[in-house]
Amino acid sequence: MSQSSKPGQLPPDASARMAWLARLVGAGSQQAVAGLAEERARMHPACLAARMVWRYLAPAGGGAWQVLDDRLVMPLGIDLDAALHIWLQPGASAAEVAATLAGDLALAGCQLRLVLELAELKDSHRQLARSENLQRALFAISDLAGADLDMAELLRGIHAIVGMLMYAENFYIVRYDAERESVRFLYFADVADPTDYTGRELSLRDIAGTPTAHLLTTGQSLMGNAEELAAQVDGSLQPVGPDSDHWLGVPMQREGRVQGALVVQSYQSGMRYTEEDRSLLVFVGSHILTALERRQSKDELEQRVRQRTEELAAANRELRQEVRERERAERLQQALFQLAELATADIDENAFYERVHEVVGRLLDASNFFIALLSEDRRRLEFPYYIDAGVRQTLSLPLAGLSEYVLRRGEPWLGRRADIEALYASGAAVPQSFGAPANCWLGVPLRVHKEVIGLVVVQTYGEDAGYGPADQELLGFAALQIANSIYRRRSAAALRQSNLELERRVAERTRELREEIARREHIQQQLRHQVLHDPLTGLPNRALLRERLEAVLDRARHEPGRRCALLYLDVDRFKVINDSLGHLAGDGFLKAVAIRLAQCVRAPDLVARLSGDEFAILIEQVESLDTVQQVARRVLEALARPLELAGRELEPSASLGIAVSDEGHLYADALLRDADVALYRAKELGRKRYVLFDDTLARNAEDELALEGELRRALHQGELLPHFQPVRRLDDGAIVGYEALLRWQHPVRGLLVPEDFMRVALDSGQIEAIDWHLFARACEQFARLGPEHGFLSINVAPLHLRQTDFDRRLLALLERSGLSPSRLTIEVTEGALLDDTGRVRAILERLHAAGVGAALDDFGTGYSSLSYLHTLPLRRLKIDRAFVQPLDRDAPASSRAVVTAILAMAGALGIEVIAEGIETAGQREALVAMGCHFGQGYLLGRPAPLPPGDAAAEPPAG
Repeated sequence: MSQSSKPGQLPPDASARMAWLARLVGAGSQQAVAGLAEERARMHPACLAARMVWRYLAPAGGGAWQVLDDRLVMPLGIDLDAALHIWLQPGASAAEVAATLAGDLALAGCQLRLVLELAELKDSHRQLARSENLQRALFAISDLAGADLDMAELLRGIHAIVGMLMYAENFYIVRYDAERESVRFLYFADVADPTDYTGRELSLRDIAGTPTAHLLTTGQSLMGNAEELAAQVDGSLQPVGPDSDHWLGVPMQREGRVQGALVVQSYQSGMRYTEEDRSLLVFVGSHILTALERRQSKDELEQRVRQRTEELAAANRELRQEVRERERAERLQQALFQLAELATADIDENAFYERVHEVVGRLLDASNFFIALLSEDRRRLEFPYYIDAGVRQTLSLPLAGLSEYVLRRGEPWLGRRADIEALYASGAAVPQSFGAPANCWLGVPLRVHKEVIGLVVVQTYGEDAGYGPADQELLGFAALQIANSIYRRRSAAALRQSNLELERRVAERTRELREEIARREHIQQQLRHQVLHDPLTGLPNRALLRERLEAVLDRARHEPGRRCALLYLDVDRFKVINDSLGHLAGDGFLKAVAIRLAQCVRAPDLVARLSGDEFAILIEQVESLDTVQQVARRVLEALARPLELAGRELEPSASLGIAVSDEGHLYADALLRDADVALYRAKELGRKRYVLFDDTLARNAEDELALEGELRRALHQGELLPHFQPVRRLDDGAIVGYEALLRWQHPVRGLLVPEDFMRVALDSGQIEAIDWHLFARACEQFARLGPEHGFLSINVAPLHLRQTDFDRRLLALLERSGLSPSRLTIEVTEGALLDDTGRVRAILERLHAAGVGAALDDFGTGYSSLSYLHTLPLRRLKIDRAFVQPLDRDAPASSRAVVTAILAMAGALGIEVIAEGIETAGQREALVAMGCHFGQGYLLGRPAPLPPGDAAAEPPAG
């Protein structure tokens, strides 16, 4: 005992050792035992430090003393591949330390062995529990496969089973079809991905690069986080959806072919799957695949059974229906035989009808039954047999009621009380007061050789009783035989022969009437076709177009949202073709255009020729404006193809105006008007194009209409005035004459130039009256000035020169105004000369003989200017402003050369030259330098009312 110990107490080292032994006994893990061994070694006075080292971590060799930093190290074994390394104080005895610790370390070895054996037992228990859990899962999967569950419940059950084996909160199943390369998500559950893929079928290309695609294409399982998965596949990995913390997927295979895959994944940090989970999921996957295939086979079998059951049921119904039809046919055949026998039966008429009633009663309800026959004059009905509500009667009544209706139509009629009342209300049948109104009435005419001789009728009065189409058919068959039997009984052989002859004559007459009707209908069709079609092209004309257009617009009024379109087409320059090649060639040209237009549309769309070179296309149903514009482009392209005609190749073109119907187009004229307005706009924009009618064109059309009325009023109220622009000598600025120009002093819009209203004047046909008004006022005003004010020029449009009496009218106007003919010059354009050169030359020569001069306006812009200079009686020519305006700049030599050449030619022919459009001093100086003596332009004077007195002779300021 140590000297420091008290009586009854253990020494301190012994007390610590006892506490250590108690803790050793309670140690439950390998690490705890190792720690206690190290602690016991450090309790020895000679021990500086101690460390437990396992054999597989210890260096090779062992058992020998080693010197480490001048400290002794002693290895002491404690069993189970472990060694205790002790660092001793210098001078301490290793043997003494080993003897002291040997027993305690042996106890630690025993405790370590017990701990390891207990760990092995626990591990075996876990393995057994896992095996039992797996076995229960397999049984559960088998039970699910055989249970009467729908597919969704089956898949949810599989998910729950997998969840018992491992963490499977996020789980999905896919099936793979290698031939179609399609992937179908049978089941999908994911807490982080909001997209539900359940039931969705995708192409393998849609999921290329994903872990799932790798499973299906390689047949190899994958497990790990994103980096670990990427390291397991060839190429880049492109996951779909949120990134998971750990992912495990295994393929489901059958005979080496991948049939699908199972995938579980975790979004929880630290939740990882193990190789044991992978093996378990592979094993379970084969059973899941078996369950799915069993379920699919079961569903397919049930589907085949249901289909076969339905087929058998349908066949059964058909057989039953056939049996019923055969029974019905047998009853009908038997009844027809009995009725046929009655025709030759040796019975009186009363017995005959009673037997007929009895036979019909076996086919349908005939408790209320009668047979009525037409009298010889066919005005009355004789009832040889009539029984109603059990009462037998004999009647003779005039034609009326439902009986008369059936006889008149010659067709069976079946109806209930409401139908009967409606028939009477419509006036198709006249009510008959005899008898109570029936709840259901069925009547069939009796025919003999196509002639109606009477009818057979059955009727009911109860609310629940009635007849149907099958009853009508039965009574119809019976009526045929009844009529034949009646006819045979009532007619003798001779009478039958005469009836046959009569029927033959009736048939011949009927055939003749039908032929006559057919001929008349054919003639009517021809007349209608001629009335409604163009005789040249065979296309519908304006009348038929209006008729169809009205029908389409009427249909659109009853069908909101329905629209039609009208394409108004005008062939460009047709008059030139007609005049140059002749009317026969022009007709051929129009036929070719009509054929091309007809090829551009499909039924029920309509192509029509309206007049001359005007055509129209009606598109009855317009889905969008693009559709109409495609048709317009197709038409323009079709017409633009070259055309061989009269030995020449022509390139036809056209202008198109398009109007699409809306709520404002109630009548055909409105749509035709809008299409015509759009066509006019297309011509203005340069032809060979189409224009779609819109609100802007509508407003312009309204403005033009208003302007047309205002222009007519202006002509009568003297608002159209002549303004005079001076013509001056360029050297001294003296006025040598004036050009009369039209102006409109509008009461609201102020002074208007011809560009503001001339097109409306041309379109409305007022231009000729306006021109003569201008001529008269200009000559009257100019006549009041003396001869010293020079000449007066007026512009004469080509339409005046087309009138053969233009020269006489002009000379008569000069005589009325008092202006000398020698002071008047008419200005004509080269276009007027091209119109009819011979006629224009004759008019100009007659005016020249009377003293009226002629000037060629806009010289240099036409096609054949030089040919007119020596053939026409011209007094002056005017150089167009296009050649004058470049002269104040560094004009090209060609411009100056043209002006110089014109001056030289005019000088040689003795014709005066007037330069138009002089606006700058540079232009004036250049013209003077080139020898031009006269000019006109804003620099020399603007158009204005005729100045009073001698002011006109003054040179311009500046």
